[in-house]
Amino acid sequence: MNRRDFVRTATVFGAAYNLAGAALQESGDKGKPSQRTPPPVKTAIEPNVRPRADQVNCDIADYVMGGGSISAEAYVTAHHCLIDTIGCGMAALSFPACTKLLGPLVPGTIVPNGAKVPGTSFQLDPVEAAFHLGTLNRWLDYNDAWLAAEWGHPSDNLGAILAVGDWLSRTATAAGRPPLLMHDLLTALIKAYEIQGILSNLNSLNRVGLDHVLLVKVASTAAVAHMLGLPREQIINALSHAWCDGGPLRTFRHSPNVGSRKSWAAGDAAARAVRLALIARTGEMGIPSVLSAKDWGFYDVLFKGKTFEFDRPYGCYVMENILFKVSYPSGFHIQSAVECAVKLHAPVEGRLDQIKQITIRTHESTMRYLVKKGPLNNPADRDHCVQYAVAIGLLKGDLVAGDYEDDVARDPRIDPLREKMVCVEDPAFTKAYFDPERHANPNAIRIEFTDGAALPEVVVEYPIGHRRRRQEGVPLLKEKYRQNLDGRFPPAQRDKILALSFDPTRVAAMPVHEFVDAFVT
Repeated sequence: MNRRDFVRTATVFGAAYNLAGAALQESGDKGKPSQRTPPPVKTAIEPNVRPRADQVNCDIADYVMGGGSISAEAYVTAHHCLIDTIGCGMAALSFPACTKLLGPLVPGTIVPNGAKVPGTSFQLDPVEAAFHLGTLNRWLDYNDAWLAAEWGHPSDNLGAILAVGDWLSRTATAAGRPPLLMHDLLTALIKAYEIQGILSNLNSLNRVGLDHVLLVKVASTAAVAHMLGLPREQIINALSHAWCDGGPLRTFRHSPNVGSRKSWAAGDAAARAVRLALIARTGEMGIPSVLSAKDWGFYDVLFKGKTFEFDRPYGCYVMENILFKVSYPSGFHIQSAVECAVKLHAPVEGRLDQIKQITIRTHESTMRYLVKKGPLNNPADRDHCVQYAVAIGLLKGDLVAGDYEDDVARDPRIDPLREKMVCVEDPAFTKAYFDPERHANPNAIRIEFTDGAALPEVVVEYPIGHRRRRQEGVPLLKEKYRQNLDGRFPPAQRDKILALSFDPTRVAAMPVHEFVDAFVT
């Protein structure tokens, strides 16, 4: 068959097939309404008018540029946050899982006038230094916390702020200009705390599956942009890009995927904040309605169509009410549970095999986030498990960072104790937790024995790091700092650091780079 005959035959068969199909369709459609495809709906075309910037970002920019009064209490507390956070970072340098992430991306790179990383000899660009500082400070889950609709750790912002402050101070000094002072850095830190905390009060990212370090990125972007001297429009532009990034999923903080990313996620956010502020400094345009744009904005895409809510203007409320982790490195929701367990250590030490049930009365956030059954796969998994932390407290009468490591977790007494624990939500505890005037973090433990006897329930409503226990907590916070520095520096250098750190007036008056140099090895 030649080509012409082939085409003619195919055409005939095709026509016959189509006729047969039409006949079948006609017979099958008898008595049915028409199935014609309706014409496309005409969609109204929105005018392409550049919108005004979202008010949320305008308010943040106005605040970092000077709005809001700052109390003397806030500066005192900021100083304690500074040394506590740096101390946590120094303690983290003892853990190889952390230090393997450190060092310049290109080995051997040294940046003249770059930011130095305390406890190391690294001198890096401010973006990379922010990652290092944020990762060190957060690694052991021992730095301060803020608990509200969203949970988080405002000291995570120190990674970006100290890196940029050190770099700016060194660069200014090299050019013969006045350096940045630590008082200015503490002001930036107070404002970053406030932005993250106020955004957290009524707006839960965790309920839509996003991680709280998004708010670290936003707060650090604002603080760093102001430190860089950006005008209002560029600060707003930088903030718009922070929101446009969205946020990482919380999956790395929750069973069954808990892992060490939760220890470097803050460093990642801090580095991104610095990068975005530097991009905005070039004059790069922003995204004015990044939050509120219909269909494509943050609210519609990532926040289930809701808009952010606020319960107070920006000031220094968050710094004044910050929650320190004074005694125990664990998720802050369970700090008071560990306090209870430590108090019960002596009464149960010789009766562990006689325990029938351990009832932990707690609040909703602990139930949703920190109650776990089954195997715990790594240190990051263990330090966010209320049953594990309580078991260690009962067994040892203490809890330290090393207790989350594999060698301790192999203790054959831990898992049987976990199996005897029953966690229940107390609605009164949940109400106290969400009360903005109380910021309570209540937990209670009751132990029953196989012979029918029981110990009186131990209740701790406000853990040692709470504002209501500042007088009791600050001396212990300083002792924690001293212990975190031990073994990290030669004794003479350690003693000089301690003498400096405990003199807030001297610290506030220092150039940032001179303060950082005190910690360089």
